[in-house]
Amino acid sequence: MMTVNNQNEGDKINSVIYSYAMNLTGLEEENKILKDSVENLEKELEKFKRTPLIACEVRDLIDQKALVKLPNGNEFLVDISSACIDIKPGDGVLAEQKNLIVVKKIPVSKKFDVEKFVIMEKPDVAWDSIGGLAEQENEIKEVIELPLKKPELFKQIGITPPKGILLHGPPGTGKTLLAKAVAASTNSTFIQVVGSELVQKFIGEGAKLVKEIFQLAREKAPSIIFIDELDAIAATRIDLGTSGEREVQRTFMQLLAEIDGFKPLDNVKIIGCTNRKDILDGAITRPGRLDRPILVPLPNEEGCKEIFSIHTKQMSLTKINTDKIIKLMEGFSGAEIKAAATEAGYFAIRDDRTKVKEEDFLAAVEKMRTDTGEQEYKNMFG
Repeated sequence: MMTVNNQNEGDKINSVIYSYAMNLTGLEEENKILKDSVENLEKELEKFKRTPLIACEVRDLIDQKALVKLPNGNEFLVDISSACIDIKPGDGVLAEQKNLIVVKKIPVSKKFDVEKFVIMEKPDVAWDSIGGLAEQENEIKEVIELPLKKPELFKQIGITPPKGILLHGPPGTGKTLLAKAVAASTNSTFIQVVGSELVQKFIGEGAKLVKEIFQLAREKAPSIIFIDELDAIAATRIDLGTSGEREVQRTFMQLLAEIDGFKPLDNVKIIGCTNRKDILDGAITRPGRLDRPILVPLPNEEGCKEIFSIHTKQMSLTKINTDKIIKLMEGFSGAEIKAAATEAGYFAIRDDRTKVKEEDFLAAVEKMRTDTGEQEYKNMFG
């Protein structure tokens, strides 16, 4: 009986010891978690106490010290930390805000996100999708496509190809399509920018944006810079005296310097596009800059047939008299021919038909003819 009682007492003691051991293990784990939490909180608190670093630009090196320029324009001669090596003028650095000791080298910051101007996916416009512009296609291939694809050919001949071209003509004649087609046919980075986007609010920002766009083009060469609505910044310079006009002229002068300055363009080609060549400044069209003007006119009868065929290729048509429709479209631009084909499709949809008839095209052309803007368009562009 005594043995049984002793055994029961021993079991109780073991149970109590096991319980204490388990509680101790749990407390140790909880204590470890709390220690980690305290350490993390101390690190976060230390971050709040730490003074921020200020981004500067190194202007010059003088006696193992750096002359840095702050974002507000002030310049200071400061010490360089031993951990920061290979500092050169023009580099971006981080400095302590209190005593301005350079502690870290960083990439030079750009004021503008010029990457947004890059079309990462090439345009899918093929040459065979453009009608009535065979002569213009050949000129663009000679000036833009051939130097990018076969640069060794020009070295053998001993000539330097033109730096860029100027596409000009009435609206809707296919200037932008030509630029997209040459970008699709070359293994080049296509950078598209509208002239009005280069005009910025503050003094000097437009010029810096132009500089960074060309810097990006050189980094991603071979590349094509397509400037649409070029007349927004390249119009003939006049002395109006307004600050806005002066800023546009500063941006324009930076563009001229980038096209024909000390830095070579190498495999960077420029395509300018405008509807108003008559108001462009002579400095942009002189030899050495956009010296190959290419007129993109309204299509002739044969061109109208090609464009009409391209835009009706996917349409379900009944038997139509194409010559009759084309004759009525005389003076139409490529964009207007496409709009007429689309409008003809809408006439069929309104009548709940699956095929487009000749009468639909005639009604569409008549509607285009009676457009209120036609007369003004004819007066301006003939």
